[in-house]
Amino acid sequence: MQAGQMAYDRAITVFSPDGRLFQVEYAREAVKRGTTTVGMKFKQGVVLIVDKRISSRLIEPQSIDKIFQIDESIGCATSGLVADARVLVDRARIEAQINKITYGEAMTVDNLVKRLCDFKQTFTQYGGVRPFGTSLLIAGVDESGKHLYETDPSGALMAYKAGSIGSGRNAVIGLFEEEYKDDMTMDDCIQLGLKALDRATDGDINAEAVEIGLVTEKKPFQKMDPKEVSKHVETFMKSKKTEKAEKGEKGEKAGKDSEA
Repeated sequence: MQAGQMAYDRAITVFSPDGRLFQVEYAREAVKRGTTTVGMKFKQGVVLIVDKRISSRLIEPQSIDKIFQIDESIGCATSGLVADARVLVDRARIEAQINKITYGEAMTVDNLVKRLCDFKQTFTQYGGVRPFGTSLLIAGVDESGKHLYETDPSGALMAYKAGSIGSGRNAVIGLFEEEYKDDMTMDDCIQLGLKALDRATDGDINAEAVEIGLVTEKKPFQKMDPKEVSKHVETFMKSKKTEKAEKGEKGEKAGKDSEA
């Protein structure tokens, strides 16, 4: 930040001369430092995959929650400040229940996301508060189809076919641009999501650090059983080893051809 701009990050209500709200930008930086989270639509629903980034072998992996159920057919994955995310999840659950009690029907995904983003936006307009330092990937199924939304600390929202938030977002989006297809199956999406997490993180994926949530047109939102998650991770690791071996063989063959 330039010296002349330093005074404009003291309060959330003050714009800089070039039209920026620095506190909102700082909140986005908190999201960028968070764990990598991916979401994808597949034929029958939507899947969310999170790398929980277990930093110590002393931590109990099951004590870390990054995927939450909001309503029967709506769930979300978070990246950024976990405490802030819990407040937003509680708010979203309340909004969903109020709608159900008032109108006797489940809230649509887009209305829930808009209500939540309206709530987040109010924390960018008043003194004495700060923006939420977290982004959410919200997945759901309703009468109008499958939905995947990304929310921003500013209160902005965007719908995606496949999206990502967190520290590895750029690497994940680059992979999705190349390999994501509209008609993928659930298993294909999970394997692509694990490949994206592997590309975005250092070292091999740890099955205990991966959390998967999914919702389909026939089944409500639920977290995948850890045993099922382990099976998917094992399948990915096998395919990764096979791919590495094939690349090594091609490299050796190319070297021999060049010598000849």
